[in-house]
Amino acid sequence: MDKLGAINMFVATADHGSFSRAAEQLGKTPSALTKAVSHLEDDLGVLLFERSTRRTVLTEAGRVYLETARQVLQRLQDVGEEVGQLQHGLHGSLRLTAPLAFGRAFLDEVCVGFLAEYPQIRLRVDLSDDFVDLVESGYDLALREGRSDQPGMIARAVGSNRLALCASPAYLARNRTPVTPETLDQHDWLLYYHAALDRTWWWVERDGQRLSLPRPPTPRMDSDNHDLLMASALAGVGLYHVPLWSAAPYLADGRLVRLMADYEIDPDAFGAQILAVYPSHRRATGKVLAFIDFLAGSLAERGLA
Repeated sequence: MDKLGAINMFVATADHGSFSRAAEQLGKTPSALTKAVSHLEDDLGVLLFERSTRRTVLTEAGRVYLETARQVLQRLQDVGEEVGQLQHGLHGSLRLTAPLAFGRAFLDEVCVGFLAEYPQIRLRVDLSDDFVDLVESGYDLALREGRSDQPGMIARAVGSNRLALCASPAYLARNRTPVTPETLDQHDWLLYYHAALDRTWWWVERDGQRLSLPRPPTPRMDSDNHDLLMASALAGVGLYHVPLWSAAPYLADGRLVRLMADYEIDPDAFGAQILAVYPSHRRATGKVLAFIDFLAGSLAERGLA
């Protein structure tokens, strides 16, 4: 029995939920897949699928076996690419996921620069604020804010995730009340909301002294979309806690003003760092490490290390 081929047929069948659909995808006959999976079941001494005329469903043993089978196939693909790269340089596809706000703020330029640096690599970039399981989804890499304590994941810090309190010159001209910890309730606010955030309190720290402050009860606008809130801040609607990686170009050209700059602003909100995260069971391939290094270098050039 070609065990590796049988494992590949088993994974394809599990993915498609059908021997016939998996056979069509692999360019083989359904009987060939059925025979290969049956030999695999005989070798393991367990049933991997419950079969009926209407559906093909993984057994409990099949679900356990599937996880490792995917890892075996992925690792073989990775090793094949690594061996090829010894002769031909970095090549192949790299699939990554990142928060929506990273795209316009810095990731678009990073991806363009990376592709120019490595012309034989193809990128698949999915931007989403949803939490993605890297193992199940097949991503090589995820960019995340703050912290990563998931078992089986390796996280490397690539940049700063510090927050800044900002407003536009137009807003500050309209509301001349000084922006201090004592006067924050006298200002209009733009607030980002997320299920993982505690919206009841936030805090600032200066010279080792921490102040806990209640969040504004009635912001002028709250949203789960950073781009919308940033556009509103630029238009002068109110004060906005914004990551420095996003605010940097607007602070540089004067469209935003940084307030209370001598205070550390709520660093526990998302965590202090941008992280590149990848599964530990897959030794980082050259292309993954190359992208992480390129990203870290790009953020350092922007003063966001």
